[in-house]
Amino acid sequence: MVYSRFEHLPSAAELPDSDDTPVDNELQNLIPNLLEAILALIWSDRTDWFFGVDMGIYFAPDKPQIVPDGFLSLGVKRFIGEEGRLSYVLWEENHTVPIFALEVVSKTYNDEYEHKKSDYAQLGILYYAIYVPNRRYRRRKHDLLEIYKLVDGNYILQSGDRVWMSEINLAIGQERGTYLGRTREWLYWYDEQGHKYPTPEEVIQIERQRTERLAAKLRELGINPEDI
Repeated sequence: MVYSRFEHLPSAAELPDSDDTPVDNELQNLIPNLLEAILALIWSDRTDWFFGVDMGIYFAPDKPQIVPDGFLSLGVKRFIGEEGRLSYVLWEENHTVPIFALEVVSKTYNDEYEHKKSDYAQLGILYYAIYVPNRRYRRRKHDLLEIYKLVDGNYILQSGDRVWMSEINLAIGQERGTYLGRTREWLYWYDEQGHKYPTPEEVIQIERQRTERLAAKLRELGINPEDI
């Protein structure tokens, strides 16, 4: 009997859950974390998506994992158990390939424009975003944010400051804002008309302002809001 190395596919628990490569800048986690936090708000009633941050993707049992800074999959369970996923293992996800991957370029250049782009294309990830959060690390002939779409096996650079991804029903772009008290340029999700979806902090601020306006209106009517 010939042994098949594919007869027993390892589970996520049997696979390393990290490539042990530390990020060289906290923005590599903060930027995708913000994108996930916004999705958790706008897709709060959906359970058919998963956004991974600095998590390994296993696509074949005899191949090493690839680890984007962030990635989005549609048509999979958002939550798996109380502890969540250890890694994203394709054969445990009904072979659902992520539809979007993000790389945040930092001080240490890691072939985001060459080898990683080739790896993600071979895997079949439809959209690939490369973002340079610090202008000092910008490479010649490249914009700070570039969005590529996979067409006939090759990534084609998409035009525009905010790229609409119809398969995801979201656009992505960058602008200044505040996240966790830090004001700088961040990546955000947008609707088809180009309206930015709010962050958790912005939602809290909007609700606070609404409450203050309501309280002021009640006081104008001679009603103490605290008595309600």
